[in-house]
Amino acid sequence: MVESRAMRSPRESGPTRQQDLGVAQLGWLAAAVFVVSAGYGALMPLIPDWLRPLMGDADPAALARHVGYLSGIYTAGILLGAPLWGMLADRLGRARVLLVGLIGYVASLLPLLRPESLGVVGIYALRGATGFFVAAVVPVVPALVAQYTPESIRARRFAWLGAMSLLGFLFGPGLNAAAERLVGLGFLSVLVQGSSTTLVIALSAALGALMMLGLAATLPAPSSLGEADAADHDGAPRSRSLALWILNGVVMFVLAGFELGIVLQGQRHPDLSSREVSLMFAECSLVMLGVNAVLFFTGLLERADPRRVLACGMVLGIAGLLMLARHGSEMWLYVGVSFTAAGTGLVLPTLAYLAAGTSARRLGIAMGGLAAAAGLGQTLGSAATGWLFGAVMQSTFAWLSIPLAATLALLLIPRRWWPANPVLVSASPSRTFLTSTETEP
Repeated sequence: MVESRAMRSPRESGPTRQQDLGVAQLGWLAAAVFVVSAGYGALMPLIPDWLRPLMGDADPAALARHVGYLSGIYTAGILLGAPLWGMLADRLGRARVLLVGLIGYVASLLPLLRPESLGVVGIYALRGATGFFVAAVVPVVPALVAQYTPESIRARRFAWLGAMSLLGFLFGPGLNAAAERLVGLGFLSVLVQGSSTTLVIALSAALGALMMLGLAATLPAPSSLGEADAADHDGAPRSRSLALWILNGVVMFVLAGFELGIVLQGQRHPDLSSREVSLMFAECSLVMLGVNAVLFFTGLLERADPRRVLACGMVLGIAGLLMLARHGSEMWLYVGVSFTAAGTGLVLPTLAYLAAGTSARRLGIAMGGLAAAAGLGQTLGSAATGWLFGAVMQSTFAWLSIPLAATLALLLIPRRWWPANPVLVSASPSRTFLTSTETEP
């Protein structure tokens, strides 16, 4: 299967892989990822403000439970929507599905401008709908980038997409701070009735609408995408896509548990202030952003054996989690956060890059599977960590290292299902033969 890809003629592979995206097209696609990530980061802190007027004299514990449930239903929307949208994108055209996702994203935000008219059930429905429509953006953007990007520069573009997603998460809370200042301006205060929450929702919806218009004007025609899909009949076996989905789910399980563990540790240790916990989250995002920058500027994924890159990332993640489980000072706490963030920040873009080597006609399914696995991993990781932390507290981080250690052991065993680096496979027939024979059982 791998060898046949390398030996195809340029005429056979040209329509699928040689057509490149323009700067404007790539910019709008990256901006769409940034906007949905920023929307999540900006809207999550607003959930208690939506619920308080509707829940009356509910105690803080009940309010906290609803905030957690609303976060979970958003993730559930992604989990359900990602494989469905990915499949539809492969059949109906990725550009169409991406635009439908952005339309739905904007439509699910606008009713939140008047949350008092929705009720608690209505807010739940809208958060689930937002996650469902975001699931049409998350897998389809990388599928489009993979479809129209030459293999020699695909890794750098995936690192760029990962960086834009992380920047969006960092930008989201800043949007809240900016809204609080802007709402003091006379004309804006009248429009939003003095509410910074209303302004944040309006800005998030406006940015989504802007992305929709920009992409509608610049994306490749659906007909050309359909021709490209029809021209490509090979690709990694489905078992290899499944392997990537499982790996992605495991890493997201650990990442979600690691992030929740930081929050819970801050609540359990009075000497660890909320400011320090926020600094750790900022450190985590910045380290992952730095790793994406390294991948972008060095082109490491285009030259390296992905198995070794993943193994290196998992070793870093395991080391960081063990430091967090056994740290004796604040300095080692920060070091553990950095190591864990660097490890997961190295693994996740590598998995996305390998999934991009899938057959062009199955890219939507491959990327949708990655997004669904990520949503499932996040949900299970948060639930498991909440239970574990109540039982063993700080040692939870050591338990979280076990899934990574088990995955690392599997990576060290050559298997037929393992996907090879698409650039190295297509570099030369001799290299392809070696890669193919080395992965046979």
